[in-house]
Amino acid sequence: MKLKTYIVEDNATIRENLIGTLEELAAIEPVGVAETEDDGKAWLTHHSSEWDLAIIDLFLRQGSGLGILAACHERKPHQRVVVLSNYATPDVRMRCAQLGVDAVFDKSNEIDALVDYCISQADSLDADTAHPHS
Repeated sequence: MKLKTYIVEDNATIRENLIGTLEELAAIEPVGVAETEDDGKAWLTHHSSEWDLAIIDLFLRQGSGLGILAACHERKPHQRVVVLSNYATPDVRMRCAQLGVDAVFDKSNEIDALVDYCISQADSLDADTAHPHS
């Protein structure tokens, strides 16, 4: 089963490369993208049953990924929200944890870890689907 993934990233090159990499290596299905805080919040909250994973950049052309994280605080148990940022400092990681983020990945050196995370999430979705009442 593919992981329905929504990506908030304002750099088109990074976004396209990320989608290509994750589609190839991690069995994700992109369900949408946004470049701004407002677009990301609107889509994720109005399509709350249409995504399994949201990958969010913190520094956006308009607004901040932190606002999107706050908007996703109330989500279904299987839904995961992760941050992919060039600024994955200890302070940023702590703030993200306070907002209920499931993981933080650094764009410069943790893409492999993000791929592994997506694979493990897809596997756990498959397990839930195979055993819905376990």
